[in-house]
Amino acid sequence: MAKAAGAVSRMGMSLVTRTGNSAKGLQAYAIPRLQTFLKYAKVELKPPSLGEMGQVQEGINNIIVSARTGKWKQLTVRQAGLNTLVGLEVLFCFYIGEIIGKRNIVGYYIPGAVHYEGSV
Repeated sequence: MAKAAGAVSRMGMSLVTRTGNSAKGLQAYAIPRLQTFLKYAKVELKPPSLGEMGQVQEGINNIIVSARTGKWKQLTVRQAGLNTLVGLEVLFCFYIGEIIGKRNIVGYYIPGAVHYEGSV
């Protein structure tokens, strides 16, 4: 009986040691990457300041002018692909905001507009 208890105790200690070592490894792997992410997130995800609004307006005007003059036809495939990805990112952020605002993936809840009992 004492041998079995000793074996179980050693097995438990071994498991705790291995779990602690893998947690340290995970921490050593994740912390630098998380710090890099946070560094870029502070810059890239903040809304434009009042000083940057002129640049935003200028960028929008450039897009309108290039659409009117056909300048968009002179883009490289890489530039067109990047522009498409940026447009999709903005679109998806809009849709995610809509879902968060609705608190539902499908449709809005309008009281009195839906009959759940099955009778119309």
